[in-house]
Amino acid sequence: MERQSAPWAIVADRLSKRFGDTVAVAELSCTVAPGEIFGLVGPDGAGKTTTLRMLATIITPDSGKATVAGFDTGAEAEKVKDRLAYMSQRFGLYPDLTVGENINFYADLYGMSRKGRQERVAELLDFSHMRPFIDRRAGDLSGGMKQKLQLVCALIHTPEVLLLDEPTNGVDPVSRRDFWRILHRLRGEGVAILLSTAYLDEAERCDRIALIDHGRVLATGSPDEVKQTMTRRIVAVRSPAARSLLPLLRQLPMALSATLFGDTVHLSCENGCADEISRQLNAASLPWDDIRDIPPSLEDVFVGFLGEGEEAREDPVLHGEATPHSDGGTAVEVSHLTRRFGGFTAVGDLSFSVRRGEIFGFLGPNGAGKSTTIRMLCGLLAPSEGGGTVGGYDVIREAEMIKRHIGYMSQKFSLYEDLTVTENIDFYGGIYGLAGKKLEERRDWALAMAGLGKHRDRLTRILSGGWKQRLALACAILHEPPIIFLDEPTSGVDPLSRRRFWDLIHALAGRGITVFVTTHYMEEAEYCDRLALIYGGKMIAIGSPQSLKTEAMRDTILDLRCADAQALLQPARQLSAIRDATLFGAGLHLVAKDAAEAERQVGAMLAAQNVPGTLERVVPTMEDVFISLIEAVDRREEGK
Repeated sequence: MERQSAPWAIVADRLSKRFGDTVAVAELSCTVAPGEIFGLVGPDGAGKTTTLRMLATIITPDSGKATVAGFDTGAEAEKVKDRLAYMSQRFGLYPDLTVGENINFYADLYGMSRKGRQERVAELLDFSHMRPFIDRRAGDLSGGMKQKLQLVCALIHTPEVLLLDEPTNGVDPVSRRDFWRILHRLRGEGVAILLSTAYLDEAERCDRIALIDHGRVLATGSPDEVKQTMTRRIVAVRSPAARSLLPLLRQLPMALSATLFGDTVHLSCENGCADEISRQLNAASLPWDDIRDIPPSLEDVFVGFLGEGEEAREDPVLHGEATPHSDGGTAVEVSHLTRRFGGFTAVGDLSFSVRRGEIFGFLGPNGAGKSTTIRMLCGLLAPSEGGGTVGGYDVIREAEMIKRHIGYMSQKFSLYEDLTVTENIDFYGGIYGLAGKKLEERRDWALAMAGLGKHRDRLTRILSGGWKQRLALACAILHEPPIIFLDEPTSGVDPLSRRRFWDLIHALAGRGITVFVTTHYMEEAEYCDRLALIYGGKMIAIGSPQSLKTEAMRDTILDLRCADAQALLQPARQLSAIRDATLFGAGLHLVAKDAAEAERQVGAMLAAQNVPGTLERVVPTMEDVFISLIEAVDRREEGK
């Protein structure tokens, strides 16, 4: 049967799927055109992965039908598979094979002739900037490079349709930017791309999106069309103490909700209320820098659609007596910490300290040395040189004592999926030496702290990602450690679950527990008391979020909003007054050497290309700082 002529590369018509009593997808319909990027956006457990797996012919829908590249996913599954590539959340790479060997394996799998594949492989290696790593084992790649390699393997047979399940989960902003450059090039070649994402700024870059919850489509259209469904006003309150403003702002009569976004609180109001907000904050002697009405972001819409139900659930609280840990002084002290693997220096000459009761953020791109540093501080890996103390114990001589006095939550989910929530808690309690009444008390505390009381008898594998993360945190702190290490704890978790997780972190820090956390979410970085940024295993900046934005970032940031920001990325970078340009949500952030001259040049560029747009000077975000500092290091290295 020949492919039917149709304007749509993907058609999902009332797809439904149940697993036992759980409705994963309920009569979901959507269409994706060739050369279009379509995003599935929703909370954990919304049905995004199930939808993609039905379209990829991996699972069969209970009802409804779908076509991919004109072929029926049920009756013509083999023809569908020949025309699509599917990249799941779990890596499909072979860690003991090199980059080149992984690519050749997938080429063999797709039946490509040895003679004809070399040109395609060469094109993809250049396309993804992976050529320098062709002989490196896949297991030795950073997370971002693994994602790019998996995409290369998926594209080896030039698909008409590309399905991506949270493709940039756990990937740093620099690598995410590279990944989206690849996606836009594929879009220009006519590939239909359907992706799910937990990053709302990425959803802004899609041509169209569907916001889904409990397997149902709540809204669909272009990002702007979806944002127009929000009738409430959004007032942004920027403050150096944004979190301390939340209790007062949430109690204001005109505020329907108040949501923290880094150093800014977004208030959802029926009408503008900036004057009343400033009056209330001044009366309470609370600091603020700026109050203004702003257009709603996709995240505002996300919270508006889904947040009300989330807030109705029991808020996580820390029941029981507090165990005071903060008495001043230092929790972590590191001096010239170095770790080599053969001839490769993963961490080089790090020195810093962390105060007791502090939330200390550890930032850096994939492969920068963050996880290696944490493993040394947790007593899991011996330094090659240098040393330090954690909780007063030496990282070299007293590694076993450190393990008893810290909590550690790794990047990889470390719970037992075939055990219930309670059984996992009891298992970890036993490891920490808890038994009898003490274990019962700590179990009850953990269930209340994580808000898991209603889920205590559920198997862990059926929990959503957000609930699993909270359970993992509960297990990591059962033994009341004074210091906890969290290695990318919210990777791949939706915005609402991330916020609730950070509520727990701040509650723990309020009890004097020291929190050492790595993250790729730059919004989360702003919730930390201090941040350290490492790159290539070396420290390149340290300070509070505010000091890094005002002191480390010396260039002006211009925010450019226009219809197709990707198309203006390269032209903007070629302007003499622009140091760099990066995708930022639905627009561009331009790093200007000379703000006035940059504004003139950008205006002339927009006029020459007949593109309407708005340009505004804005306060740098942590993502701006992150990318700017890393690229400054790269420029210095290139100049040597």
